[in-house]
Amino acid sequence: MVDIEKTPFVRDLASSDRKVRDKALESLTLFLRSRNDLSVLDLLKLWKGLFFCFYHSDRPLTQQALARALSYSLVPSLPHATLHRFLRAFWITIGRDFHSIDRLRLDKYLFLIRCYVGVAFEVFLKNGGKSAPVDGKKRKREDAGKKGWGKKQKKEAEEDAAAQEEDVEAEEGKWADLAAYISIIEEGPLCPVNFDPDQSDHEEEDEDFVPMPHGPDGLRYHIIDIWIDELEKVLEFEENEDGDRKIKGDVPMEWILQPLETLRTDSPYKPVRARAAEALNDDRLVEWGIRAREPEAKDEDEEESDGEWGGFDD
Repeated sequence: MVDIEKTPFVRDLASSDRKVRDKALESLTLFLRSRNDLSVLDLLKLWKGLFFCFYHSDRPLTQQALARALSYSLVPSLPHATLHRFLRAFWITIGRDFHSIDRLRLDKYLFLIRCYVGVAFEVFLKNGGKSAPVDGKKRKREDAGKKGWGKKQKKEAEEDAAAQEEDVEAEEGKWADLAAYISIIEEGPLCPVNFDPDQSDHEEEDEDFVPMPHGPDGLRYHIIDIWIDELEKVLEFEENEDGDRKIKGDVPMEWILQPLETLRTDSPYKPVRARAAEALNDDRLVEWGIRAREPEAKDEDEEESDGEWGGFDD
């Protein structure tokens, strides 16, 4: 096993010299493409170097080029065994260090985050990456045991149920990787709560387990705002007779929108619930036929003010 801390590109990625950083990034890319045994702890050490590598990048064009190199160029080329661990290490690093980013460097990190939201959709949707809601199973074998059914009806029902189970299992396998990635997002940056008192009590048998930071709200708001934007870039559409765009193919939109729905219903903070509800009421989701437009809810503060005393009449 390679000692990550002793590899030269980890130190060079934090260099203020652009040439040194570029050479280190090239070495890192070759290293990651050739390995599939790296743990989350190993990748967190790498991301510590990558975080400061990006910290020292200057000028907008240089920053954008580096962000794309670290996302759209690097992520699709990773071995399947490394992909989810690498993405998890990214979100752990961003969630942990987001508060340490100063206002002069915030924009470039927000662009890097946008690139990572986008490249994940590209890998797991556009490029045929596997993904699927694991909770989509539906069993109908109980129909076969209904009273009054003859042997022929029971046999037909059992055959239909078996065929349906095969279809469900195939669908789950198709979307397994997307389901795993969405779980990372729901566990980390789009978790409804900032602090989980039970998280530290979890005993993980896996020595490679690293708890995922929740939020913070600034990161949460940014991901909510760009979620539909980046999703739209990888979807394929066809126009109907009314000129509306409809999504081509079998895309698990309910699963993709689930993190926003969870924030809308479960977040204890009203601004987060409102931002998630605004994203879910996006005109594009209505146009695509995914959601019906919901009436704007009356603000809770306005409802409370309706019953307040307005003073004496003149």
